[in-house]
Amino acid sequence: MDRLTARPDLVVSGRRLVTPHGVRAGHVLVSGGRITAVTDCAPPGAAERLDAGDHYVLPGLVDSHVHFRTPGLTHKEDWEHAGRAAVRGGVTTVMDMPNTLPPTLDPQAVHAKARLIEGHSLVDLRFHIGADPARPHLLAGLDPSVATSAKVFMAGHHTAPTVVRDPVVLDAVFAAAARGGVQLVLHAEDDGLFALLDAWWGEPSRYRDYERHRPRSGGIVAVAKVVELVRRHGTRAHILHLSSAEEADLVCAAQAAGYPVTFELTGHHLSFTDEDTRRLGARTRLSPSIRSRADQDRLWRALANGEPATLGSDHAPHTVAEKSRPVAACPPGLPGVQELAVAVWTGMRRRWPEEDPDTAVRRLVRHLAQTPAELFRLPGKGRIAPGADADLVFFAPDTPWMFSAHDVESKCGWSAYEGWTFTGRVERTLRAGRTVWDASTGTFGAYDGRLLTAADSTRPAVAHAAAREG
Repeated sequence: MDRLTARPDLVVSGRRLVTPHGVRAGHVLVSGGRITAVTDCAPPGAAERLDAGDHYVLPGLVDSHVHFRTPGLTHKEDWEHAGRAAVRGGVTTVMDMPNTLPPTLDPQAVHAKARLIEGHSLVDLRFHIGADPARPHLLAGLDPSVATSAKVFMAGHHTAPTVVRDPVVLDAVFAAAARGGVQLVLHAEDDGLFALLDAWWGEPSRYRDYERHRPRSGGIVAVAKVVELVRRHGTRAHILHLSSAEEADLVCAAQAAGYPVTFELTGHHLSFTDEDTRRLGARTRLSPSIRSRADQDRLWRALANGEPATLGSDHAPHTVAEKSRPVAACPPGLPGVQELAVAVWTGMRRRWPEEDPDTAVRRLVRHLAQTPAELFRLPGKGRIAPGADADLVFFAPDTPWMFSAHDVESKCGWSAYEGWTFTGRVERTLRAGRTVWDASTGTFGAYDGRLLTAADSTRPAVAHAAAREG
């Protein structure tokens, strides 16, 4: 029997399905965890039916920048708690960073980490392997079934185990990644510049001084180095948590010149300014620092213009005790995977209230589902289309609600967004055609998320410009 005429396991109906071709009414047919068709007419038989009504039906969101803390740091976070936070935020796929204990620096560590997580994850997952300054050659022969991307820390902080400080080694990392077709993802701040400033100023003792001790110049210098290395080697480079106007201009200029360099915006750099850090202190101590309102405005303009490739949470929880340390000893980072989509959506609706909601939601899906799935070769993710995984999110775009500590799913138990009134709420999240979060009952689904492998070992021909606003 043809798969389009076979009885589906599930039919999801709605008046606002967000597909690659636009927002439309219709029915999503699901069999064996995959979408078999998106149709105008539902078939008469199905094992299960779900009606989204006027809620948007989004593809499952992809957060390509999380620190879920397994192994070795599970006193801060673990995969059960982090997965609950993710699916409550509409995220069904995450890409986890390598700065754990031990760090994920080679295929053996990746496999060991996967074994620890198996049976504990509500979300599907992939790992960024760490670029090891002692073994940059590993990237030249990296098996894409292990990882298709490598994290480079250009500056150190409390949880950065392998910082690439030597420019000769950094050049070797870029060269090896180019040979292996590996996507580099970079914490692009200049460690030497920060060391120079620390020797002159000393360590910060007040949060109102924090941004001055980790200034924009660190990011600008590092991004300029990345652009030069991309020019030299042709390496694909993705700048994480871009924080300043000058960095955005540099990357966009490099893109215009044809360099394969892209960037990520985080929810917290779009949501907070340095004024919030003065007020909230450790809760918004980040690396890179939260910048000025002018920088925040430039990042929002970037999103309006379709310039970033991805939106990411940089979900990096720490305990309250760790965040209560003196300023210089307090680790940077905050939880954010649960808050990411609603925080960005809330900001979009407040900044651009006249924008057509269908246009706005397609922008959110482009940068938080479609493009990260393409950039990191996540087969079946990021779209509502035949052949894709049946990862679906029912999103109520106009629902106002206050986010409180009671809502926090992260094991750390706190959020910088406590007290915020969000617009938009995730009502249901499905992964592989099964509900993993239902807001009406407050219940979660099965902890059987799977480790994703690359669709193939070839370099993807995905032009970033194609993901921009038309």
